[in-house]
Amino acid sequence: MRFVLRFFGFATALASLLLVSGLLVAGMVFCQLSSDLPNHAELARYEPALTTRLHASDGRIIAEYARENRLFLPLAAMPQRIIAAFLSAEDRHFYEHNGIDPMGIGRALLANLVSAAGRPQGASTITQQVAKNLLLSREQTYSRKLKEILLAFRIEEAFSKDRILELYLNEIYFGMGHYGIAAAALGYFDKSVHELSLAETAYLAALPKGPNNYHPFRQPEAAMARRNWVLERMAANGYVAQDEVAVAMEEALVAAPRSVSPHETQAGYFAEEVRRELANRYGDATLYEGGLSVRTTLAPKMQAAARRSLVDGLVRFDEARGWRGAGTRLASIAGDWGASLTELPALEDIHPWQQAVVLAVDGKEARIGLRPDRDLTGAVEARRRIGRIALRGVRWTGKGRVSDVLRVGDVVHVEPIKKASEEYRLRQIPEISGALVALEPDTGRIRAMVGGFSFSQNEFNRVTQAWRQPGSTFKAIVYAAALDAGYTPSSLVLDAPLSIDQGAGQAPWSPSNHNGRYDGPSTLRLGLERSKNVMTVRLARDLGMPRVADYTRRLGVQDDLPPLLAMALGAGETTVLRMTTAYAMFVNGGRYIRPTLIEHIQNRNGKTIFRHDRRACSGCSVSSWRNHGGPRLAEDTEQVIDPLTAYQVTSLLEGVVERTLPRVFSGFNRPLAGKTGTTNDAKDLWFVGSTPELAVGVFLGYDRPRSLGRSAYGSGHAAPIARAFLEQALAGTPPTAFRVPTGIKLIPVDPFTGERSAPGRGILEAFKPGTEPPVSKSPAIADEMPTDSPTWEAYAPPRPTYFR
Repeated sequence: MRFVLRFFGFATALASLLLVSGLLVAGMVFCQLSSDLPNHAELARYEPALTTRLHASDGRIIAEYARENRLFLPLAAMPQRIIAAFLSAEDRHFYEHNGIDPMGIGRALLANLVSAAGRPQGASTITQQVAKNLLLSREQTYSRKLKEILLAFRIEEAFSKDRILELYLNEIYFGMGHYGIAAAALGYFDKSVHELSLAETAYLAALPKGPNNYHPFRQPEAAMARRNWVLERMAANGYVAQDEVAVAMEEALVAAPRSVSPHETQAGYFAEEVRRELANRYGDATLYEGGLSVRTTLAPKMQAAARRSLVDGLVRFDEARGWRGAGTRLASIAGDWGASLTELPALEDIHPWQQAVVLAVDGKEARIGLRPDRDLTGAVEARRRIGRIALRGVRWTGKGRVSDVLRVGDVVHVEPIKKASEEYRLRQIPEISGALVALEPDTGRIRAMVGGFSFSQNEFNRVTQAWRQPGSTFKAIVYAAALDAGYTPSSLVLDAPLSIDQGAGQAPWSPSNHNGRYDGPSTLRLGLERSKNVMTVRLARDLGMPRVADYTRRLGVQDDLPPLLAMALGAGETTVLRMTTAYAMFVNGGRYIRPTLIEHIQNRNGKTIFRHDRRACSGCSVSSWRNHGGPRLAEDTEQVIDPLTAYQVTSLLEGVVERTLPRVFSGFNRPLAGKTGTTNDAKDLWFVGSTPELAVGVFLGYDRPRSLGRSAYGSGHAAPIARAFLEQALAGTPPTAFRVPTGIKLIPVDPFTGERSAPGRGILEAFKPGTEPPVSKSPAIADEMPTDSPTWEAYAPPRPTYFR
């Protein structure tokens, strides 16, 4: 008996020792792990990385930028069915436990002991997953698991269950690049969380367990099985009725991944320019993680019209210079030519053009194989589409036989002649580059921007990044400086050969007119309309180049123009955007505008942190009507040139369009003020102009400047592009006249002499007070016009402000 008592005493002492030792070890481990735990209080300040979205002016999304594609959604805004699905799939006792599920942990430990070589099981609660995803690493160790448990207790003490669940649903990864439930709903089904069906909701709840294991395209059977298991758990937990579950289980899993790309709105150059501006303004971290909501100024219909007009013009110029041959060939078409074709690079933003390979060819037609698409898994589709190019599809090459143009194996671009047609037209990527920008004269809002033929081909934006000589479009600035200095549109300037001494050791500079013709004393109007180089140089010499440089700086064309007379003819360099903005200032009455791509920016909390329109609104915030005046926006823009001068320049530029470009703009039936430009050797072709509603600038030229040909002029290539765009962009809007500022006097004058004319014999010219021609002088008559001048009929315009 004594032995038994001693044994039990020894056993009790040993057990007590082991218990105390175990508690000491556990305490030491607890202290060690606790000292190394992240601060869970950081979750109170936690801001997940969110996607920045760019919206067009009509609200549609044109681009998204993110390191993790996530949209934050408060728990209060989530449908109850979403919450029920995730609780059923991940943690059905979430609202009952204190952070851990002891039974689940026990099952996981047992499973890990039985299968020591397998992947460890976790049995983590939602709270533990929040701790793991936001505060710990992803390593699969027991020490990390113990830290996770300790953090779960602390998180449960510090935060409400709803806050923990909100963090979880916005943080977890769903696969295919989507984080959080809101982004996953859009990414998998192109729906908001409120539009999801029961089956779709259950599928999303199934994904956090292993997104790759339940991929809707690569693992459809496993995905369906897991989705149906979630549906069963929802029914078992009483969240949905069994008959609803039965119907949902019969629903096919049809994922419709959402695609957001600037190419869909043909706005690659526009979106990239906005992205660069956001990065410069806020930094990459805010751009890619800050969840900015950016409302841009892009008008999608105008953007489509701009790209269509520019591309048509570039292709028209390029095709007139002939077929250059296929740039790429397939070595063999004996095997799967479709798979070989998809391995070649392709431009994503030139729809409806397509890449194709020539399979057979004779004199009358070529049989082509079109580049196959890839399915949602990335695999090349099995279907092979065949088309043909008939003789009319290659007629622009100047060849009489299709076989003279194409060979078997040639990789080419084609465009369907008609929709759903198997007949295609041969195309080639233009060598020439170009740009088009359109903005509102009164606000500076850029409505359309196309920086080249294809953003996929070359991201260099020729609207903002290409510094080119503007040619004769610059002359409007010289004339503006002259009109501000006391000249009038009817002032006479000598148009005759001129030789300018350039100093010792240098030959005199003798500028000449482009057609070699000189008309003697001519009015400023005729000088600008006929783009007289010598008259412009004489004006600049009289004014002094520092004055011209000052106006160039005021209008934003160039910041530091060299004071050389050659600069007056557009020999300096500027961008299409700067030149177009300057012309917009002529039309808006001489007020400075900041061209902008961005209307306003909101941060992740919905607070507006940038607004383009900074004008104060008097009366906008009144709570009720008390018989006071309506809201008024205070004008805060700088007056860079006299509004009367601005209108005079606009009037002169109207004359340029009406009498220098009648063939291009015949039947346009809208007020338009503009000017073409062609630099030496035709290396740069321009048209810059504006209606009262929209200013547009067009440029054509090679990226490495070289001549576009002796017959190339801005009037023949750039101006038609501008007209095509304006007709589409302004379709359906009534024409409006340019605003005539107070103080301008419209007086009939002879267009050649500048003197007052008899009623019905001249044009209405704009004069500032006190500068109009004196009444005493007799008006010139047609018989007294210079014999080398055109007849007056050439000056008979269609608009009512002019007299016949």
